[in-house]
Parts: sequence; C-alpha cells; structure tokens
Amino acid sequence: MNKTIAILPARGGSKRLPKKNIKLLGDIPLVAHSILYAKKHSFIKDVYVSTDDDEIKKIALEYGAKVIDRPKEISGDNEPTVSALKHVLETISVEIENVVLLQVTNPLRQADLLQNAYQVFKDNNCESLFTVSQDYHKLGKIKNNKFEPFNYKFGQRSQDLDPLFYENGLLYITKANLILEDIIISKNAFPFQINHIFATVDIDTKEDFEYAEYLYSKYIKM
Repeated sequence: MNKTIAILPARGGSKRLPKKNIKLLGDIPLVAHSILYAKKHSFIKDVYVSTDDDEIKKIALEYGAKVIDRPKEISGDNEPTVSALKHVLETISVEIENVVLLQVTNPLRQADLLQNAYQVFKDNNCESLFTVSQDYHKLGKIKNNKFEPFNYKFGQRSQDLDPLFYENGLLYITKANLILEDIIISKNAFPFQINHIFATVDIDTKEDFEYAEYLYSKYIKM
C-alpha cells in the first residue's frame, strides 16, 4: 500500500475575515489554490476538502476535489485541525498510508516544494514532516514591565544570533495511522526548512489577504 491523499480543512465561519476561503486571490477562490496545487502532483491520489459550508463545497467540487461534510461538532473556532483530518480518514472507505495537509490560508507555495518535501519524507522513512522557516528577529519576554532578551544579548548583531525556526504552515505530511491517534507532528517529525517569502503568508485578516494579493501579483501572476 502506498496511497497518499491531500486534505484541505476549510471551515465557513471565519470571523476576522468573513468568507475568506472563497475570496478571490487573483481570479481564483482561495480554497482552489491549494486544490490545484495538490492536483499537480501524481503521487497524490485524491484531494479532499473538509468543510461545513455549502459555498466552499460547491467551489471544491468545481475544481475537482472530493468533499467531506464536516459535522458541526468539529467545526468550531477552537477545534484542532487534526479532528478534521481524522474525520476524513474515518469517513472514506479507502485505506490510506500518508496524508498531506495543505492549509487553505497558506495559498502561495513554490512549484517544487511539495515534491521535494515528499521525497525527503520517503527517503528518510519519516513518520511526519512539516515546513519551518528561520526567524531572524531579536526575541524576548516582558516580565514586570521589563524586556528580557530570549535569543540574544543587548548589543549583539542579528547576523550572529543562534538560529531559531518557526512552523510556517505551508505543508505537513503525516502517516495516516498517526492522525488516527490525533497526531499531525510527531516527536521525531522532520523539520523541512524553507526560507522563502511565501512562508510569511498566513491569511487571517484583511491585511493578510492584501499582502497575499501583492505577492501573488508579483511572483505568480506575471
């Protein structure tokens, strides 16, 4: 068995940016960007959209994805992403080996990113893999109204910092059996490093969307 599917969780109830998953980025609904990206990869057998929204469902079907109706009880604001993935796996009747999670709010990805990440996932026999990017900020904590540096000392040059990384959300690849145990990122997950401007896009607000529109017009729609 070597069946890999992509799952795109896409709720309809965004509060900070209403109907964000169907807003047009370029001439394409936001949810469709990740559908089309997944469908370009031959190792992905099927693309599933998990949603509680009829408009998202209609668009997903138009762009060639399969749709799993997400129950209301796992569609709330505080519901973890893994519950949607697990529900898909429990709903479909096909045995799956690997799941690629593509978040709709991270619509911009380099053309070869998923292929390269999947190759690393297979070559290293990974349980899970997720994309990370280096953070070049001087970070600290505020305690009792005083700033305490976390990853540097006052006066230290930013280029001399020990590297820190953040989970950028561009993609995740996980064994299906782990998802059934409510795990997306395992303890020994492979951190796939990607330092690209697309990793700075995560759409939650109007300003985030406008930033994505700028990058899309500059780097993709030429």
